[in-house]
Formats: sequence, C-alpha cells, structure tokens
Amino acid sequence: MFEELHRKMNAFWNNDRTLSQTDPEYVKLFSDFAYGEVVNEPGANHPDLDDKTRSLAILAALVGCQGLDAFEMMLPVAYETGLTSVAIKEMIYQATAYCGFGRTLPFLKKLNVFLGAANVHLPLEPQGTTTSETRAQAGEDKQVEIFGENMRGFAQSGPEETRHINKWLADNCFGDYYTRGGLDTREREMVTLCFLAAQGGCEPQLTAHAKANMVVGNEKAFLIAVVSQCMPYIGYPRTLNAIRCIDEAVKG
Repeated sequence: MFEELHRKMNAFWNNDRTLSQTDPEYVKLFSDFAYGEVVNEPGANHPDLDDKTRSLAILAALVGCQGLDAFEMMLPVAYETGLTSVAIKEMIYQATAYCGFGRTLPFLKKLNVFLGAANVHLPLEPQGTTTSETRAQAGEDKQVEIFGENMRGFAQSGPEETRHINKWLADNCFGDYYTRGGLDTREREMVTLCFLAAQGGCEPQLTAHAKANMVVGNEKAFLIAVVSQCMPYIGYPRTLNAIRCIDEAVKG
C-alpha cells in the first residue's frame, strides 16, 4: 500500500499542471520524502498505525495547521485506504472543540464537496448518543474514563468567574463530541493530539492529551509514529515540540 500511496500522490501533483510545470523539483523533493522515506521509516511506524489510521492522523493534522489545499489533496488517498465518510466527518466535527468553528468550517465544506462528487448521500447517518439532559453527565463520564477520577466534579470546580468554561469542557467538548459514534475513544484522543500538535501554542494541553492517549491504549511508540507521519505537513518545530510533550507525559 505504501507504493500505492506514493503513486496516487504523484498522480495528484501531475494533474496540477501549475505545480508540475513551475516547481517540478519541489514536487519530487516533497513526494519522495513524505510518501517514500517517511512512510517507510521503521521508527515512524507502529503495528497499530495502518494506512487508514495514518490517513486519519494526517487529515487531523492538516485541520490543525490549516492546510486546506493539502487536505483536499489527501482526501481521495484517505478514502482509498478505507477511511469512512463518517470517520472523516467526525474528526472535523471534533476539531471544532480544539480549533474553533472559524478554522473548522472550511474543512467541513471542502469535505462535503468531495463527498458530493463521490455520490455520497448527505447528511450521513446521525452519530449523536446524548441529549440535552444527558450530555453533561456523559461528558463527565468520558473525562473520568480518559483522565481519571480526579475529573469527577471538574465542571463545578475552579474560580467562579471561569467555572463556566470547565462546565463547557464537560458538556460540550466531551459530552457533545467524544460521546459520538464513528470514532472510538482511542481514535478521538489520537486526532486531538494531532490537532494540538499541528496548531502549536497548546503545549500544556498537548502534554495532558499525550498522557490521556496512553491511558486509553495509545502507547508512546505509537504516538511518536503518528507525530512522525504528520511531520511533513506540520514542520520540524511543531513535531519536536510534540515529541517533547509526549516525553513529559511519560515522566509525569
């Protein structure tokens, strides 16, 4: 599948006559590195990181770093790996909590155009599992599952003037998004790590979610492989910051 990924990405470059004609050296440099060297590097791979999971991680990183053109380029490749329409859309929905609506909306619209061209009926099957009455408790339960019993009562904790944000984290971030179908908890924690690593400036949250990833079963070697596969899209500084946060999560 690695060679097939490389072939598909080269086909994309070749179909963009502007890039293939104006920057052939750049196209070759990036393609050979990202879809040859990185994909095949043993240190950047893991038994749990199949092509479908790799594609999900890269798409999440592209949302995080606002790489809309590269996201469009990757969509057909991700689809070919077996990543479902529901999984991609759920990843984008969840990005709203970590990247904000303003930075997420263009990716949702781009995905809908792609799905329409692929004759996928929209809207997709609903994935929500909570109601307005159950979301707060469901969100707290999910926080406890991921971060531990110390999160019990978190929504009502902290200084009074900012307590509402803790409440939103429980009922909105975790109650509205993490409880949905389409992605399991390990996948949701992985894409959150990718959002945070790619956008930068979120190192405290990145460290916390690196630790949470390990709690739900995404071991350190897997996280390093995920971040390594995202490196061509987010650059070395944010990659190295993410590795440092993973190391700190292990120590902490």
